[in-house]
Amino acid sequence: MLQTSAPARLEPAELARAQQVVANISRSFEAKVVGQARLRESLLVGLMTGGHILLESVPGLAKTTAAQTVAEAVSAEFRRIQCTPDLLPSDIVGTQIYDAAKGTFITQLGPVHANIVLLDEINRSSAKTQSAMLEAMQERQTSIGGEEYRLPSPFMVLATQNPIEQEGTYQLPEAQMDRFMLKDVLDYPTPAEETEIIRRIDAGVFSAEQKPAAAASLDAVIGVQELVKRIYIDPAIINYIVGLVFVTRNAGQYIDQRLAGFIEFGASPRASIAFSQAARAVALLSGRDHVIPEDVKSLAHRVLRHRLILGFDAVAEQVPVETIIDAVVASVQTP
Repeated sequence: MLQTSAPARLEPAELARAQQVVANISRSFEAKVVGQARLRESLLVGLMTGGHILLESVPGLAKTTAAQTVAEAVSAEFRRIQCTPDLLPSDIVGTQIYDAAKGTFITQLGPVHANIVLLDEINRSSAKTQSAMLEAMQERQTSIGGEEYRLPSPFMVLATQNPIEQEGTYQLPEAQMDRFMLKDVLDYPTPAEETEIIRRIDAGVFSAEQKPAAAASLDAVIGVQELVKRIYIDPAIINYIVGLVFVTRNAGQYIDQRLAGFIEFGASPRASIAFSQAARAVALLSGRDHVIPEDVKSLAHRVLRHRLILGFDAVAEQVPVETIIDAVVASVQTP
């Protein structure tokens, strides 16, 4: 029987080094983005694990600014793709162009070949274009003219969708949403935060001339990604994660029958994987070399809200998916 040894626990010096890198990135984020602490954590979790993030909010809540700020903080190549109904897969992954002078085709790589890619309003692109992008996310490569082109490392996709505009949109299929590690829903800023936003605009914080120095290198980010994999997660916590996901598939046996009736399909095994990977990153952000149950609980909404498929009754009765997730979490004993 093949046996594999568990990765060695982090040394205190390694943990301190990783924390310093993350703290530097956080400071760069906070220098430009006002508030949005949960968004900052979600972006850092994605960066530290190589996971992709789906963001939902009304326009104007600094999604583009946040993504660009994180990219600048780590000297990453950043690309923003504005999704529209006429966007083609080749507009994202790239295409071959005929060079008449040489009589040959040359490959032109698309904007997905960057470290951090922002897909703005992904639900405005057609299903074919969404599939091409999500395939690149999953395979970490594109295929153009029969040749494969690896995407750079690190690589993270941030996709946004606007919940208040439905005309001219294509709903992202559930199976494709499952490829996103987390889904975060952004809130409006508080009056104090909105006042600070205006003050910073007046002070020129967001001008091109105010571009800050990089807080970390891409090599440092890759190093942190390797260290995150060595954050210890106890078998009891893994069982806890699997238990949460299991309840979403058998809700009628564990939570209120009314709430259970709203669930058509529970979460896939990708939810368990996302929990374990993201919880390790949250533990490191908290300065620990091990995962605790609170790390998992703090991620429950972001990991499960796009993976629970609710029926029409839930929409008709305006039952938030977060209410059902809270019931699931309450039904599983904390280790």
